[in-house]
Amino acid sequence: MKFNEDSRVKIPTLLHLTRLGYTYLSLKDTTWNKKTNIFSDIFIDSIMRINNIEESEAKRVLDNLSLLLENSDLGEAFYKRLVDKSGIRVIDFENFNNNSFNVVTELPYQNGDSRFRPDITLLINGLPLVFIEVKKPNNPNGILAEKERIDKRFSNSRFKRFANITQMMIFSNNMEYDDTTSKTFQGAFYATSSYSKSIFNYFREEEKFDLDKILSPEDDKVENFILKDNNLTIIKHSPEFLTNKSSNTPTNRISTSILSHERLAFILEYGIAYVKKGGKIQKHIMRYPQLFATKAIARSLENGIKKGIIWHTQGSGKTALSFFNVKYLTQFFQKKSTIPKFYFIVDRLDLLIQAQREFKARGLIVHTVNSKEEFATDLKKQRAISNDRGESEITVVNIQKFQDNGEVIKKGKYNIDIQRVFFLDEVHRSYNPKGSFLANLMSADINAIKIGLTGTPFLGKDYNSKTLFGDYIHKYYYDASIADLYFAFNS
Repeated sequence: MKFNEDSRVKIPTLLHLTRLGYTYLSLKDTTWNKKTNIFSDIFIDSIMRINNIEESEAKRVLDNLSLLLENSDLGEAFYKRLVDKSGIRVIDFENFNNNSFNVVTELPYQNGDSRFRPDITLLINGLPLVFIEVKKPNNPNGILAEKERIDKRFSNSRFKRFANITQMMIFSNNMEYDDTTSKTFQGAFYATSSYSKSIFNYFREEEKFDLDKILSPEDDKVENFILKDNNLTIIKHSPEFLTNKSSNTPTNRISTSILSHERLAFILEYGIAYVKKGGKIQKHIMRYPQLFATKAIARSLENGIKKGIIWHTQGSGKTALSFFNVKYLTQFFQKKSTIPKFYFIVDRLDLLIQAQREFKARGLIVHTVNSKEEFATDLKKQRAISNDRGESEITVVNIQKFQDNGEVIKKGKYNIDIQRVFFLDEVHRSYNPKGSFLANLMSADINAIKIGLTGTPFLGKDYNSKTLFGDYIHKYYYDASIADLYFAFNS
């Protein structure tokens, strides 16, 4: 028989997703709201179960959620409601496995005569939050062509609701990345939605999965049902199909890395950022080095390590990494009944302005400190945040204004009930261990967490970044960023 992208990639991926805990639904046997592609019955049943509420309340939640998809905000209001843990929860993040997980194929995304059908759509509590587009291998322009198509579709206002509800997209031609050239784009990539130009990201797994725990055994009944539903029973015993079912194919690997329940929960809750610049709104998703750096920070803290260095190459998004960690560490410490307070330390005025702009663009409330007196006052505050709305905030400190007198940092009584977290930018510069600022910062609050950020750590004998700030928590080198083609792929 002639094999195509369905038999080579789509069906094997569907089977792998069922082993990851997604129940396959045939579109012949179910209904959904064509305007939003929300599977209303699944949503209502799930919300009733998770929140122990009546059907009428669940329907009101659905109506309000559907209204949010009409906004021209790239789904920001919808996303905030999606991750909101107060009141009636749309997703149970405390017990993520308590949600409903389904997978369908060829679900029409349509408005009038305009339509497209992603190869695979994943539903969480009936909400179509993720879709996967697959291409057959050895298709040299397949990935780029698919990128152009989705950019064109989501820039069309007819598809606004679908752009708003989509949190993640995966595109794969089931081939390994080719790191030897910048002219051929092959492999498996992920992105989030955009009204203009989506940003495709590589994903290179850094942790070892215990697949025996993550994947359920193959189920012959499920396989027969999926093959029959897709009119492909003929491929069941073919050698190529058996090979492509492997959990080690590129598409199945990225599915495990991103869509296994624990990872998906992490990305949905902590890995999405809305960035507002120049009157426009963008939606960003964690790049894989940021994801693994965040997990590495958490492991260090769990092991009682309170200082260390993130060595990420220039341009890899260290300010964005700090933002994501404000989101993540806030909840990390709240689970320990601890209130965190975040600082971002820079050594130049232009970097203070840049950091302030970047954090504000991502929705953080930003305070700035330009003198030792201001810093001392801030350290003594009895509250972790200053705003009355309970919104996340960060204080940006410019040590250039401190000169050689930081003794004031040590003076006074600090609120020991607050967990201070310092992100120190560009720690290969201007952090003299004999200077008063660094020495006093290290001694002022011995329980503070100090995370150094650098693209080029200082390795000299007199001043060594590792000696000053601790061991490396996570590394992402220049050669890795070159291999990831971040700028070339999305230019």
